[in-house]
Amino acid sequence: MDRKTKVYVWDMDETLILLKSLLSGTYAGAFNGLKNVESGLKIGKIWEHHILQTCDTYFFYEQIESFNQPYLDALNEYDDNLNLSGYDFSQDGLGVPLDALNKRKLAYRHRVIADKYRKGLYNLLNQDLVKLWESLYELSDTYTDKWLSSARACLEQCAGQKRDSGFEHVNVLVTSGALVPSLVKCLFFRLDHIFTSNNVYSSLEVGKLQCFMWIKERFEGENFRFCVIGDGWEECEAAQSMNWPFVQIQIDPHPPNINRFPGLTSRDLTHYFSDENIEETVRENTK
Repeated sequence: MDRKTKVYVWDMDETLILLKSLLSGTYAGAFNGLKNVESGLKIGKIWEHHILQTCDTYFFYEQIESFNQPYLDALNEYDDNLNLSGYDFSQDGLGVPLDALNKRKLAYRHRVIADKYRKGLYNLLNQDLVKLWESLYELSDTYTDKWLSSARACLEQCAGQKRDSGFEHVNVLVTSGALVPSLVKCLFFRLDHIFTSNNVYSSLEVGKLQCFMWIKERFEGENFRFCVIGDGWEECEAAQSMNWPFVQIQIDPHPPNINRFPGLTSRDLTHYFSDENIEETVRENTK
């Protein structure tokens, strides 16, 4: 008998990580003066600096920012599997128009990015930067009352639930940000062991509904069930279009609710995959 699979489709910003709301002061503002806005802004700016610096230094972002793709495998058909050990990426002339030749050059970079992502930041950053990264993560986790670590724990629970023996579990990320910075965020916020590079999608140009449709094509069949978790209207509307349950994440701690971190657990999410909830979702979306 074929095992069934639960596919968790996650948003990133203001769901699994907090960055935009630190930079805007929205996160601190939700606590009515109990959080220092300037501290959150400072933390956010440090993250922003190191994310962009890492993108440019190790992940070709300065070269490929204008050629954002929805996922790393999007140009696989153009990759001729050339040995890239001696390839000079600074001299190959990647540019416009994005014709077949330039798509091949971009595919080469995507292959290298996937390999670096798989190996992780400990293989890229020097010891001082690793210490700074680890300290910044702990500082951010403390400032956000363990939002980061509890979100990661929820993901790990979803990926490795032992009691749910009738199901496999897959975590997929669909972010509205550009692909390369989103992958680097996964690395910095310690999510890369949960989201493999082929399970990270950028909806920046194509929209979340298109990404959801691609995910549905990948996991086609009656043995797959889906649930979307995010904070924004776009993933909510896309989930409704797909007749998938949607879990709304909220920063506001008043009143206390489970749809935030810490709070939300894999056990809470299990409810959304039930036959009864899926049937209710379909009824609500077809009214």
